[in-house]
Amino acid sequence: MNIIAESSTTRTEWTIVDGCEIKEHAFTTGLNPFFQSRREISHSIRLELPEVFFKRRWSHVFFYGAGCTNGEKKKIIESSLVAQFKTPVTVESDLLGAARGLLVRQAGLACILGTGSNSCLYNGSEIVKTVAPLGFILGDEGSGAYIGKMFISDMLKGFAPKELTQSFYEKFMVTPNVLMDDVYANPLPSRALSKYSSFLAEHLDNAYAYQLVYTAFMRFFARNIAAYDYHEYPLCFVGSTGVLYKDILEKAASDFGVEISKITRYSMPGLVEYHANEMG
Repeated sequence: MNIIAESSTTRTEWTIVDGCEIKEHAFTTGLNPFFQSRREISHSIRLELPEVFFKRRWSHVFFYGAGCTNGEKKKIIESSLVAQFKTPVTVESDLLGAARGLLVRQAGLACILGTGSNSCLYNGSEIVKTVAPLGFILGDEGSGAYIGKMFISDMLKGFAPKELTQSFYEKFMVTPNVLMDDVYANPLPSRALSKYSSFLAEHLDNAYAYQLVYTAFMRFFARNIAAYDYHEYPLCFVGSTGVLYKDILEKAASDFGVEISKITRYSMPGLVEYHANEMG
């Protein structure tokens, strides 16, 4: 039996699998080696996972995670996992996890729209082309953090509608100073921005809110999808932001001239299928 884990900056999904059958399932906070040390990652794994995950040695641990973009960052996660599970470990990027989860063995374009955003061309096994996501400051167009950044900036500068700003402050019980701290003094500011962005989903009847989300998605298509031969492959999305604003995402895709094949919250079912076939 194996462990398969898929982690965004916000949340990690864990499964114990026997072939295609999920034996155990759990969630912990997100693990990202860009923002957390090996010690912090190990602490989170040990304290947040149910004890059943540590009761035996598994054949392999397959981990797909945000921030696992190079050997150095992968090593941080790998060391933490080996220390906790005492078993062989493979660490790959969350983007490869998304691609395998969305498309399994089919070639296509796989995209993440969650706390962050990313995209790639996948050949049915590996990523063959990608566009640098650049994070929520320089990139991450269409993500929860990107939408949150635009919205919070508009509120603090006085560009957002007054009634929307008032509703936001009443809902979250925060002040402008608290918002500034959540961005500039928070070790994981993208989580906070993404959390705040979900407020707009409750106010899509407001023209400003709808247009902000729509514009963020159009920028994702223009600055990411345009780099691929997007008419030649199925286009799939995974992540909370894509699901939350599914109708707007589909409208933006249509206006861009592309049809979306799949929008889903989780990539784990496809990852289980992928690795069951691999081991079989």
